[in-house]
Amino acid sequence: MTITGIFTAILIGIVVGVLGRLLVPGKQPIGMLITILVGIVSAFLGTALARAIGLPTATGGIDWLELLVQVVVAALGVALVSALMGGRRRTGVMGRRRSGLLR
Repeated sequence: MTITGIFTAILIGIVVGVLGRLLVPGKQPIGMLITILVGIVSAFLGTALARAIGLPTATGGIDWLELLVQVVVAALGVALVSALMGGRRRTGVMGRRRSGLLR
């Protein structure tokens, strides 16, 4: 894979991650950086999955079916990461929960 291909995969991964997050209902307790990383991984996994099931992935234009597989994989990834990170509590520097009020 060329450097251009890797850079394109990262850009596609950002879009795929955001679209995957939009498909998952409710509020996800993950940040945008995690969403982007899930999208990048999903772009690579979605392409591999599309090739494995026999979808054409090297056409002259936009591969809509491959993109659909990538977005579905990203939605599953966002849901999985959200479920794993959902039990965590956000704490401040001193280990206490942030209240938003000065005490």
